[in-house]
Amino acid sequence: MSLPMTPTPFYPVGTPGTPWNEADIQAWRARLPRQRSHADDVVAALEPLRARYDIHRYGEVVYDGHAYPLLAVRSRDWRDDQPVLVVTGGVHGYETSGVHGALEFLRDPGVALDGTNLLVVPCVSPWAYEHIQRWNFHALDPNRNFRADSAAAESAALVALLAPLRGHVLMHIDLHETTDTDESEFRPALAARDGKPFEPGEIQDGFYLVDDIDHPQPAFQRAVIDAVARVTHIAEPDAQGRIIGEPLQSPGVIEFPVSRWNLCAAITGARFATTTEVYPDSPRTTPAQCNAAQVAAIRAAINEAMKHRLTP
Repeated sequence: MSLPMTPTPFYPVGTPGTPWNEADIQAWRARLPRQRSHADDVVAALEPLRARYDIHRYGEVVYDGHAYPLLAVRSRDWRDDQPVLVVTGGVHGYETSGVHGALEFLRDPGVALDGTNLLVVPCVSPWAYEHIQRWNFHALDPNRNFRADSAAAESAALVALLAPLRGHVLMHIDLHETTDTDESEFRPALAARDGKPFEPGEIQDGFYLVDDIDHPQPAFQRAVIDAVARVTHIAEPDAQGRIIGEPLQSPGVIEFPVSRWNLCAAITGARFATTTEVYPDSPRTTPAQCNAAQVAAIRAAINEAMKHRLTP
């Protein structure tokens, strides 16, 4: 089912047809109140986990005089000869269940992790988490900027953290949401920022996955979808047989040039990788179900990848 979107007027920052300058970015930031606390919701939530995991500060970002620690959770019995499992959340700070689903998984993994190394980064973009935004402080989308020389400090820091693990990562799952505000706020803002006209789209009601079109793993994606379907409903395609404009690989799975676009799920070079997309605005789900869907996806991704850990 596709949800029709009402027409959106031009975004109220900048000049139509002209890309934003620094003054426009400052005007954009002025519209964004701080709405929640990374220190309370993430940093404090990780403290009780120190009894079971190593909590590693792999960097920080400083915006407007406020320092945000960048935190990763690692297996305590890390061994370099074991395959690595990576979970990332909060690349887009407004996608709440990505952050809280990762934290919920850490509190109760519910899956056998013996013989593996687990690394979880629950909130890649803390400033965006606090301001419920897609972009970082400088109006950059972290999920188009995962490269070593990135202008997005959050992205560059995560690339540096994960670079030594490239070639050793068996599975990487990146936790996201698709929301109604994608169409009402973030896509209009993107068009305004880049000086382009806004082209309305559709939002599908339900959960779906994004596979890398250059490195597809359809059986792996299918296993994750099957597990999540027991928790929440899977998105149906639109009248053109697409989800967010992309054709289906299989029900609830689309393919996208993840590596070519410098998206998070590609930076580890994991054999098994996927991006989740939870739909929290559905009348058919709740915040708790959204978190549970992310946890189910993580567990299924780990279980499926581990079945194939020794096969070429």
